[in-house]
Amino acid sequence: MSDQLFSLSGELIEHGHRLTQRVYYEDTDFSGLVYHARYLHFLERGRTDYLRCLGCEQSALLTADEEGLVFVVHRMEIDFKTPARMDDVLTIITRTEKAGGAKMVLNQEVLRGETLLVAAKVIIAVINAKGRPRRLPETISEKFLK
Repeated sequence: MSDQLFSLSGELIEHGHRLTQRVYYEDTDFSGLVYHARYLHFLERGRTDYLRCLGCEQSALLTADEEGLVFVVHRMEIDFKTPARMDDVLTIITRTEKAGGAKMVLNQEVLRGETLLVAAKVIIAVINAKGRPRRLPETISEKFLK
């Protein structure tokens, strides 16, 4: 993997992942603040790039075995603390609380510097390509729990 690609995907940190994103005009509403639904995009990018840095690209997991492996958001709790604005540089932190059975629990934060903007708890269901629950393979759960 090239250094440039790795930096685009963030970096693994102790017990998780860190991704840096800039706020663009398209992320804001008429007030100049980040529109609340855009935080879902930032959080999704954090989760996706966490997987990528662990060597688990979602497209490859779908065809990795005859059953297929897919992650879907089952539940999300979000606390909006303070808004971000255009041109802010945000850090999305993703940490694994649980990875096993047919679910994962991830804790995510969106920060501007040291200021917490958003905190989220995301429960991920693990399903097969037909949409039925399946167990998370130990080889993958171990990567999330390092």
